[in-house]
This record gives sequence, structure tokens and C-alpha cells, in this order.
Amino acid sequence: MAWLRLQMEVRAPLAEALSDALLDLGAHSVTIEDARADTVDETPLYGEPGIDAIAGWQDSRISALVDLHSDAGALIKAAACAAGLPAAPEYDIAHVDDDDWVRRTQSQFAPLQVGERLWIVPSWCAPPAASDAIVVRLDPGLAFGTGSHATTRLMLGWLERALREQRADGRTAWRVLDYGCGSGILALAAAKLRASEVVAIDVDPRALEACAENARANGVSIRIGLPQALPAGRYDLVVSNILARPLVDLAPLFAACTAPGARIALSGVLAEQAAQVAAAYAGDFDLSVEAVSEGWALLGGERR
Repeated sequence: MAWLRLQMEVRAPLAEALSDALLDLGAHSVTIEDARADTVDETPLYGEPGIDAIAGWQDSRISALVDLHSDAGALIKAAACAAGLPAAPEYDIAHVDDDDWVRRTQSQFAPLQVGERLWIVPSWCAPPAASDAIVVRLDPGLAFGTGSHATTRLMLGWLERALREQRADGRTAWRVLDYGCGSGILALAAAKLRASEVVAIDVDPRALEACAENARANGVSIRIGLPQALPAGRYDLVVSNILARPLVDLAPLFAACTAPGARIALSGVLAEQAAQVAAAYAGDFDLSVEAVSEGWALLGGERR
């Protein structure tokens, strides 16, 4: 099967909104890179927060993979309108053969160590040789989260440490909520790290399908659903790797579903947005910036 690759350049602050709009309108994958780069990184990203809009880029190059018979002009015009761009950007079209795309994609994903023992490993790669490695099998798919983005790596490292600390404290049950689960990478890691119950929530049915498929592939049990199906009760750990604005809006919900002493980690937040997000949680949580990577911050703390 062949595809069309649509390539365009926009100002970096607009790239994320345009890529989201392209995905919403049917693009199979979207990549973003610094327009100053000499070559295009063909690794598909499916909604991970920020999609590598690295601080300091002036212009971003967007590549979208769409069906061969798509109306490219209409698609880009509709996406630009949805993203709030003043006009549709100019674009180039190229044909991409399916086998070339798959081979190119697979060549850019290798086993990734994201903690002391935690690894993210594509299905076509051999697992690490270390006997104590905790392996999450995850392939690129139609939902965000492959482990390669700085926000995901930060969250996975935090999650591994948090569950290890709870085991050291003698806890026998750890109920984990992954809100905005995407591919389910955080929920999968929590299950592999022996959380007693893991709940994964997302607003996108495609993400929930991907999360369920990934749970089956990893042989773990995860409760998966839309926000209105959030299981009642208190959670010991809450992780949410989305974006600053929805994180601010979710503060009352996270306060309602946690008890004093519960741990929380929030990411998808640019370093300059961290104070705004922390302020939204100040009434119920003690939050601070625990780590920063590539301009992205992770806020972690406890419910008071």
C-alpha cells in the first residue's frame, strides 16, 4: 500500500496545534522536527504532548502521512482553520511505499531504558539481556506514547521510583490512575511494576483501543475507559502526561479521587508553565518541579 506524505513548515508555536488537527482529520501519523535540520526524522509520533516542539526552534517542519487518495489541499486547509492558523501553509507532496515506511520506522525504534530496570522494547527487538530488566513491549501506534519523548521518560522514571518506595514502606496495595493514557505506556509500566490495580482513562476511543491491545500484548490487566467511566474510590498514585491547560482543569478531579498521602506526578508541562500548574493544585497538593528535560517539567508531590 502506498501513502501520501504532506510536508510543510510553520512557526514552531503553531506546530503542535496543526499536528493535532491533522490527526483529528484522519492523518495516520504526524512528525515534527526543527526546520533547520538537514533530513526529516520519519519516526511517527501519535499525539505525545508537545510532539518534540523543542524550545528554541523558530520554524518546525511537519510531515503527515495520509491515504493515497486524500484531498491534500482540503485537508491542510481544514487543519489550519481548526488550529487557528491565519492561512493554510504551503506544502509538498511525495508518495511513500508502505514497505519503505515500515522499514524506516522500525529502524528508528530500539530498546529504550527509562529507569533503573524499566525498558520499553518494540516487538521486533530482542529484550535486554539483564535478568532483572522489567520489559514493556510497545510498538508505535495510533495513540501517543512510545517512551521517546522527554515527558514520557520523566514520568516513567518517577513511576518506577514511586512504586519502589511504596514497596519499601511495606504497602501491600497500590492503586494507580493514568489519566490521559494514550498508548497506555504509563499504565503498562505500573502494571509491570506490580501495582495492585491500574486504571487507564482517555477521551479518545482510539487511544483506549491501543491501550487495550498493548495490555493484551504485555499480559497485564488494566481497567480502561472514558472519563465518565472512571472507577470510584481513592487512588494511591496518579500520573497524567497531557498538557498544561487540561492539567489545570483536572485539579479538582484529582483532589477528589485521592486521599492524604497519595502521590501525584504531572507532565506535558513546559518549564515556564510549571508555576501556573502548581498554583492550580496548591489548595490540596504539595507540588514542586522534580525534574526538567529538554524544556519540559515534571511536577511531583503528595495530597495533603
